[in-house]
Amino acid sequence: MYTDNIYKQFNISDKTINYVEKIESELKKYFSEVEKKAEYNQLKILNAFIKNKLSDFHFETSTGYGYTDKGRDVIEKIYADLFKSEDALVRQQIVSGTHAIYIVLSALAKYGDEILSINGLPYDTLNPIIGMKNELGSLKENGINFKFVNLKNDEFDLDSIKNEISNKTKIIMIQRSRGYAKRKSFSINDLEKVIDYIRKIKNDVIIFVDNCYGELVDIREPIEVDANIIAGSLIKNIGGGIARTGGYIVGKKELIERCAYRLTAPGIGKEVGISFGQNLNVLQGLYFAPNVVSNVLKGIKLFAKVYNSLGFKTYPNSNDELNDIVLAIEFGDSKKLKNFCKCIQSVSCVDSYFEPEFMDMPGYEDKIIMAAGNFISGSSIELSCDAPLREPYIAYLQGGLSFYQIKLALMKSIEEFI
Repeated sequence: MYTDNIYKQFNISDKTINYVEKIESELKKYFSEVEKKAEYNQLKILNAFIKNKLSDFHFETSTGYGYTDKGRDVIEKIYADLFKSEDALVRQQIVSGTHAIYIVLSALAKYGDEILSINGLPYDTLNPIIGMKNELGSLKENGINFKFVNLKNDEFDLDSIKNEISNKTKIIMIQRSRGYAKRKSFSINDLEKVIDYIRKIKNDVIIFVDNCYGELVDIREPIEVDANIIAGSLIKNIGGGIARTGGYIVGKKELIERCAYRLTAPGIGKEVGISFGQNLNVLQGLYFAPNVVSNVLKGIKLFAKVYNSLGFKTYPNSNDELNDIVLAIEFGDSKKLKNFCKCIQSVSCVDSYFEPEFMDMPGYEDKIIMAAGNFISGSSIELSCDAPLREPYIAYLQGGLSFYQIKLALMKSIEEFI
């Protein structure tokens, strides 16, 4: 095939090309299913644009306090419609998914309240928020207790959840994606079942879902299965690789109001905050997001199937359902892990000549290695991977604006194993 010649410019052997393309041919049915979901989500987004009468004047920005930022306001209406929620907060002032989560937890919990995580300890960057080491400004410092229930055989431990819920439990938190863990990421059906169970125990508890990495993977979102509020980052799935920064929080109106007061100030809330000329990027990124997410899911499935065939453990494995855009690959050796990250970096759009190294990073317990040659710094909807320097040396692969780039990265990374 004529594509073989271009692969050889990346030093990919015929053996590797044939190996990967044979496995790819076995995934046609899965690829078709992913594309149908993307079609549904694409039309859902287009419908929200049409319903809210999006116009080119919404691409303009405001100055100062931002009282007249019409584009910002219409974006939040579109997000509310898309996620089937009462209200939304979509802001460039939210600097990351971790920041969005902190806003939710600190806005909705008060002194003496408890927050219960029902999938064990959350992702590493949330540990300072909880106050694991009595960090300044943490929930613990402000008198908010954080508890967690571990999973049981990779599923929600319903009995333990029931035992831990008390009259002090204000928020139940669910992290949809796996974080730095082997456990599965949760499907919308998983969330629906556990939320229904929780409602029968304590109907008035606030159920909060960290939706990072899970947006548009399914045709439903957590609000549609009775979550009260969800949050995420614009430089993950929902930004389509075009949004330059920002985060979102969507949910019940009174909860969004509290979050807006936390983001700005009581009495001011959503009325202020300019969009810094980013309305077009946010909207265009949202428009392209379903197609981008479908590219990632196809690439991640191919990665899993190839690595499983070579004897590596992946989480999820090639037969499992994909519920987010993250694939964990277990290498069992720090040198193999580093070499994998080096391969990913070498086919990146930006800084392909860089060589990743393990280093200390804010918010992480262990040294971290990252491969991320992206257009948007830190964007994990673009092809990237990262890993903590700890056994069993697992790389967490995510993103990829183009399926073809993901496929190339796969070929590059397995050359030494073929």
